Amino acid sequence: MYHFIVRQKLRRAFADINAGRYERIVPQFAKRHRHVMYGQHALAGERSTVQSTSAWYERLQRLLPDLRFDVQTIAVTGWPWHTVAMVSWNDQFTLPDGSPGNNQGVHVFTLVWGRVTALVVHCDTARLQDYCKHMASLGIAEAAAAPISDTATAHVPGPA
Repeated sequence: MYHFIVRQKLRRAFADINAGRYERIVPQFAKRHRHVMYGQHALAGERSTVQSTSAWYERLQRLLPDLRFDVQTIAVTGWPWHTVAMVSWNDQFTLPDGSPGNNQGVHVFTLVWGRVTALVVHCDTARLQDYCKHMASLGIAEAAAAPISDTATAHVPGPA
């Protein structure tokens, strides 16, 4: 039953993003957490505070305002005091010039008593970097901005 509840909570979070309700996402994080997206682009970096994670979601919404996730699979393991969940997805969005964009990936969550203590986003970072470069060439300055990061790592290159 517990794993069913976690899967429902995760489906609701992705539905909130799809509906543009980003304000519902950040309150699900623990006060101190790890939020990571790999790569070298405006959405990369590592965050550990509610403030920086909130700024990241605000940037995501500005850069990809019609971002929509199609959740493929949700896997959950563990107990309420240490749960790991993985969500595989495909996404789609429209770039400022009207051309379509898409990606695919996996979110890996760690939850403790229902609060997100870690979220690592794995996706095609080269594709996302190309989309950011394209948006910057269209005059979207934030697409070329430095990653939002509050850790010692200014950017998070892909895993080795």
